[in-house]
Amino acid sequence: MNPGSEEVSESSHSSERIAAADHADLPERSNTDASLHNSEATFGARHSASPDRPVSPDHPEGSELVVVANRLPVDKETDADGNVSWKRSPGGLVTALEPILRKHKGAWVGWSGSAESESEQAEVDGISIRSVPLSADEIAEYYEGFSNATLWPLYHDVIVKPEYHREWWNAYVEINRRFAEAASEVAAQGAIVWVQDYQLQLVPKMLRMLRPDLRIGFFLHIPFPPVELFMQLPWRTEIIEGLLGADLIGFHLPGGAQNFLYLARRLAGQATSKGTVGVRSRFGVVQVGFRTVRVGAFPISIDSGDLDTQSKSKDIRARAREIRKELGNPRTILLGVDRLDYTKGIDVRLRALSELLDEGRIDPHETVMIQLATPSRERVESYVRMRAGIEQLVGNINGQYGEVGHPVVEYLNRSVPRNDLLAYYVVADVMLVTPLRDGMNLVAKEYVACRSDLGGALVLSEFTGAAAELRTAYQANPYDLDGVKDAIVAAVEQSQAEGKRRMRALRRQVLTHDVEKWAKSFLDTLTATTETTSSANRGVQLVSSSSDGSFDSESDDGPFDSESAEVQDTAGTDTGSADGSGSDKQ
Repeated sequence: MNPGSEEVSESSHSSERIAAADHADLPERSNTDASLHNSEATFGARHSASPDRPVSPDHPEGSELVVVANRLPVDKETDADGNVSWKRSPGGLVTALEPILRKHKGAWVGWSGSAESESEQAEVDGISIRSVPLSADEIAEYYEGFSNATLWPLYHDVIVKPEYHREWWNAYVEINRRFAEAASEVAAQGAIVWVQDYQLQLVPKMLRMLRPDLRIGFFLHIPFPPVELFMQLPWRTEIIEGLLGADLIGFHLPGGAQNFLYLARRLAGQATSKGTVGVRSRFGVVQVGFRTVRVGAFPISIDSGDLDTQSKSKDIRARAREIRKELGNPRTILLGVDRLDYTKGIDVRLRALSELLDEGRIDPHETVMIQLATPSRERVESYVRMRAGIEQLVGNINGQYGEVGHPVVEYLNRSVPRNDLLAYYVVADVMLVTPLRDGMNLVAKEYVACRSDLGGALVLSEFTGAAAELRTAYQANPYDLDGVKDAIVAAVEQSQAEGKRRMRALRRQVLTHDVEKWAKSFLDTLTATTETTSSANRGVQLVSSSSDGSFDSESDDGPFDSESAEVQDTAGTDTGSADGSGSDKQ
């Protein structure tokens, strides 16, 4: 890859250091260490002795590729006799990384999802599993507290007010250290470690302090917030410095990358590039001592080819016909599929539907809306209130416009079998994706992947990361209820020719840019060698970057890349332009 030339200038802001014993400054590498960017040409070369990454006698063996995520890609099952087994859970990330993990003696470090006191190790489908134990109190403070009541609302535009508690922060620090130590123990000398998402933003720095021989990547699966919102966080400097422990920091869209670059300059006092960031190209640069940290945009996706194939099966098609028949063969089926979360805008689409029914623009006798809402964070008070409000809206619509045996809204507050979900995608005439803020939203892409018949229509919030790619969807501002209503009506009333034109363009994008391409593009960038030269004012200039193609990624010079970069870049660097991601299993 060749990201082009990026000028790096010294920030005029001094670093705002918040002293914390848990966060000593990163050790600066020697001049010898700095030469690693010029000497490491291949993934495999990183596992032999070299002056760039000296062999540690403590880690002669281990996994060459380690994924560190809040959750494991497997579910722990214990039978009546107390025997433990691990069953792989579905997920786009593990699907994309499985072949690479197997090839490179891969390991996955994560939490099992339940309270435990001891770490466990296992091998599942050729992947080494290392669990990180959490107690009930730690789950409450680290996961439900700091991760989901502080960071989640802060990173999603403060739709719900974040809570800032020092005891939650202390738990977050401690659990991040535990994850870093576990990753350090399973990683081979010079291994690649890929840290995932907002729950583990301190791990890169902690891991680098433990294992400076590692190549570390970090990817944020949720939006990175506007600068003025991030500055609320009392521990803002620690988070930025924690992320700067990585060699590559990835966001979904350029806006998030540019917000981060500004904060690295302002809070960490590091020299950063000033040029615009592209999509899978034109990376930003932060100079941390003798180490060059790249910052880029890598929009996540789905296993679109597999979904396309599955949705064409006779069983799925038959089930889709059954669903329509069970609903009374309505002319129009609207569909919403979401985790029950206040960011998803479920109430937005319900209010829009209610007003359309009241105005007579949609006929309740010919229309059925299916809303699938998977339960989430049921012990968090804001989620309890949100669920009650949504269920009241459903009741009001059905009470006013439904008939006995024929409600207008079919609401399911539970998970559904995967084959049923695919059938819902196939049968839905209009897919409603109306989040107030969403990093990417993979549901929109799943719907498109399942429409090989070129039928259906997608109504999509402008505030999803997917909106930058899915340009021919009926896009709407979820804060403008009239605009949402108009988009729904346009989708319902579109001609067959118009629908096919739009869906064909959507499918071209989704089928071309799948999750495998996303993972390989990130890993190829992480393992690429780079060359830098000095520039004025103690900055550096990134002049080239090349990869050996270890992960078979492809360069992207298509219309999406240039268009997305243009949209984000014109929003400005310091004003918090939109960015995003989709996080599945959190």
